[in-house]
Order: sequence, then C-alpha cells, then structure tokens
Amino acid sequence: MRKPPKEQIRQGLALGGLLLLTGLAIAGPTGLLAWSENSAKLEKHNAHISQLAEQRDELKNRVELLDPNSADPDLVGELLRREMNMVHPDEVVITLDQE
Repeated sequence: MRKPPKEQIRQGLALGGLLLLTGLAIAGPTGLLAWSENSAKLEKHNAHISQLAEQRDELKNRVELLDPNSADPDLVGELLRREMNMVHPDEVVITLDQE
C-alpha cells in the first residue's frame, strides 16, 4: 500500500534533515574532520603562549634589574655602552646581534 503524498513529503524532509545533521557532525566547523585541525591549532597557540610567557619573565627580570633604587651596575654599564656608545679608551667592545 502506498503512503499518501503528504506523508512522503514529511518523511523526505525528515530524512533530508537527518542527512544534513549527519553531514555537519562529520564535516562541519566543529565536526569530526575539524577536530584534528583544531587540536593542531591549540598546540600551536599553547607553544606561542609559552614563548610569550618566557619573554615576559625575561623582561620582568630586566625591569627589576633596572629599578632606580637598586639598579644592577653591570646592566647599567652595558646599556650605556650599547645605547649611547660610551666606552673607555682601554675597552674592547664585542657585540652579539640579537633580534
């Protein structure tokens, strides 16, 4: 016995919706295929955060060494020599290129 056309349309729409949801679950922006890509992005971002935290700690240490109340004399001398080209006649300057 054949189903009425209204019922066939309803079932066809339900099947289409189910197929659409299945397709999104597999290939959508948060689906199974995107999972590994998102994991790789997360690892990359975590590595970048670790690098930035390391740089922040180095800068924090440098700021502490340049505290006006207790500045590190070696660092102050290094900065004067590098930034203002101040050297004693008997000194030899060796510079390391840092980027």
